[in-house]
Amino acid sequence: MNARDLISIADLSAGDIEEILALAAKLKSDRKAGRDHPLLRGKSLAMIFEKPSLRTRVTFEVGMQQLGGHAVYLAPGDIRMGERESVADVARNLERWVDGIMARTFAHNTVAGLAEYATIPVINGLSDLEHPCQALADFLTIREHKGELQGLKMTFVGDGNNVAHSLVLLAAKVGVDFTLACPEGFEADAGVWELAGRLAADSGASLEVVADPAEGVRNADVVYTDVWVSMGQEEETAKRMEVFRSFQVDSRLLGNAKRDAIVLHCLPAHRGLEIADEVIDGRQSVVLDEAENRLHAQKAALTLLMAG
Repeated sequence: MNARDLISIADLSAGDIEEILALAAKLKSDRKAGRDHPLLRGKSLAMIFEKPSLRTRVTFEVGMQQLGGHAVYLAPGDIRMGERESVADVARNLERWVDGIMARTFAHNTVAGLAEYATIPVINGLSDLEHPCQALADFLTIREHKGELQGLKMTFVGDGNNVAHSLVLLAAKVGVDFTLACPEGFEADAGVWELAGRLAADSGASLEVVADPAEGVRNADVVYTDVWVSMGQEEETAKRMEVFRSFQVDSRLLGNAKRDAIVLHCLPAHRGLEIADEVIDGRQSVVLDEAENRLHAQKAALTLLMAG
């Protein structure tokens, strides 16, 4: 893999993405067959958390263990980057002790700063701009259920948030048509969307934004949703509940997609808000496969960045 860090999906070439997904699929199948590979034996990963997490902490920590390495959990109060110690100083200290850093932060500049100042690989475990590890797990899941990626239609219903940013960039890189169905004023970041458009021109993918969720999911192969209020946006809760009310993925909305469409959600889900129980628990839901694949996609990324 050519990338030194994984801060953004934009850091990866189409070849890098294929390499990650192929290795993830192999590591997953081997794990289920009782074969683990100590590809990171003797390696240590520092895991910095400014936000709480279930999936990110467990999958990175278990992933390092399955690869023969070790993970060090640093809780939100342990470092307080930018308050107790600068990002640069944290990076320069950690690189003397560990072989890689995973950071789950509020500001994207924090994880980008770690990558700037550390000479060891840095992985974005989530920031306010992107969630690249989630997108890799998502596309691993889509490929498992749909086979070839190119030519599929993916529709993201809801807020043009960090998850949507990583998804549209990855879709544009691999030739998946991407529709963002969102209320006016809640579109994706303009810079991210512009970059995705340039990438889509190379891959042949189409990108569109629509304000009507039913129109957005029409003939979709993949329907994706996420929370309406992300961490750090709590003061906007009342407004967002009103604006997004008609954007719930329920069985009626899903009926506009293809009959064999699959439903994804990065979790945690607010049942009865962005997604209805009958959908998240229904036959088209693959959210638990998706959650499982965080482990395997991240093991692949860790290996390709840290081995050797």
